[in-house]
Amino acid sequence: MPLQNLQSRAVAFAVSAGCVAFILALFAGQTSGTDIEKMKVALVTAIICGTFGWAAAQRSITAIAKSVDKASERLLQAAHGDLFTGISPDIRTDLPDLAVAMVSLFSQVRTNIESVQALAMFDPVTGLANRTSFCRQVERLLTEREVLGPAAMFFIDLDGFKRVNDSLGHAAGDQLLARVAGRLREVVMVETSEGSRDAVLGRLAGDEFTLFIPALPHDMSAMRVARAIQFALGEYFEIGGSRIEIGASIGVAYYPEHGVTLAALLRSADQAMYEAKHSGRRQATLYSADLEQRLAGRAELERDLRIALERDEFLLEFQPQIDFAAGRIVAAEALVRWAHPDRALILPDGFMRLAEDTGMIVELGEWIVNRVCQTAARWHAAGIDHRITINISAREIGQQDFFARFEAAMARHGTPASMLEIELTESLTMRLEGVMLEGVARLRQMGVRIAIDDFGTGLSNLSRLKDLPVDRVKIDRSLVRDIATSAEARTICSAIIGLIVGLGLEVVVEGIEAEEQVDILRVAGCSVFQGFHLSRPVNEEGYTRRFSATDDGSARATEAG
Repeated sequence: MPLQNLQSRAVAFAVSAGCVAFILALFAGQTSGTDIEKMKVALVTAIICGTFGWAAAQRSITAIAKSVDKASERLLQAAHGDLFTGISPDIRTDLPDLAVAMVSLFSQVRTNIESVQALAMFDPVTGLANRTSFCRQVERLLTEREVLGPAAMFFIDLDGFKRVNDSLGHAAGDQLLARVAGRLREVVMVETSEGSRDAVLGRLAGDEFTLFIPALPHDMSAMRVARAIQFALGEYFEIGGSRIEIGASIGVAYYPEHGVTLAALLRSADQAMYEAKHSGRRQATLYSADLEQRLAGRAELERDLRIALERDEFLLEFQPQIDFAAGRIVAAEALVRWAHPDRALILPDGFMRLAEDTGMIVELGEWIVNRVCQTAARWHAAGIDHRITINISAREIGQQDFFARFEAAMARHGTPASMLEIELTESLTMRLEGVMLEGVARLRQMGVRIAIDDFGTGLSNLSRLKDLPVDRVKIDRSLVRDIATSAEARTICSAIIGLIVGLGLEVVVEGIEAEEQVDILRVAGCSVFQGFHLSRPVNEEGYTRRFSATDDGSARATEAG
């Protein structure tokens, strides 16, 4: 024990002091007296010195021992969580080095604990409450429901955030999230009333944010807040010299109508948010019982879609693109159908968005690419030189191995590159850069044609259009729908066609439903058309039988009618 050790040392010190005094007394008395008397004098001197030495050492040791005991007690207190009580003055006096070390240790532990608590309760990127903190705060508020009154839960999911991460990097993505959090704080401060000062704003994960407002008078107030959030997030962000535009899909659930627990409210708001996504993004949707029924039906369809991919329940139909100037079919768009075992044939509008939202579009897209490559190789061998066009989604082309898999499918089936054409939406094409742009350019160099689909539905940068690896531009049907009756529509179409042709690109117009449209557009400078007026999509057998190549490798446009 420390005290016993100190006492042992005191005894040793006293004995040593007595011995030294005894020896010195002997030497001092050599000049007088007998040896016995000398010994007596020396012994008495030694006893006196030893006694005084022992007393002095014992007093010092007792003080130090008490300080050591106090230090031990203080360390035990710290071990039980007391890091704020000061150090005893006795410890500071008797054990100064230990006192300094204890003060430093307690300070460091307090700092570490505060850091851990901050990490545990706050999101480090946005400074908002994290999932744990948000849930705790809302649950506390919900326990006060007898005085709470109506409340609203908002589930906010950013639209287009993944694109920012993919194109600008995660550092820019984190900056954007922090800026989004700042705008959300501003909206909450402005839109919530005095009675809603307890509003809780948090980041659940990724690009998902939640807001709980414990006192709103009715659902229109909640939707007003949702619209304010959309307006705030709809304004562009300046990040690292780049102008970034995103939006938000928002789901709203009301307490107590849509749930009385935190879990129920979050579930309802989350479902409403997914409905907003499904409705075209940048929407705000209020939860309802009807919505739950639709979501249940969508969940069933999602399950069936996964099974369909396993059972190969899909097929392709083909719609021709006819060049009236050349009098021949130049290409056929491949359109996927779902041969559901218990329903009628399901067209893309009935499942493609679901495939996009769930990520199944990647597996479905790979099936389409392989089937098209196989079909194109077969047509080439049969002397049918119609290119087959494939729609490629942003999610597909965003896969790191997309281009490798595409080229592997061509090689596997022996498909000539000249028999293939990929269609990318206008908005996707305008965002092409980096690896994706290089991959598209490489396919084009191999002989695969590149087309911009749905042109006119977005905001194209024509100056960039001339620098992209693109061969054809497909004018969206919405631009040509009214050209037979609207002079304004005719003017717009003529201007767009003139610009595209001026850039050296081929123009294709889809959605042709009347002969008048063909006549007007041919005058405007377009010769390649696609639409129900010319031919509905048909299966491969029907297509090859109806549009089989003539001796000179062409098919008459009149045969398509």
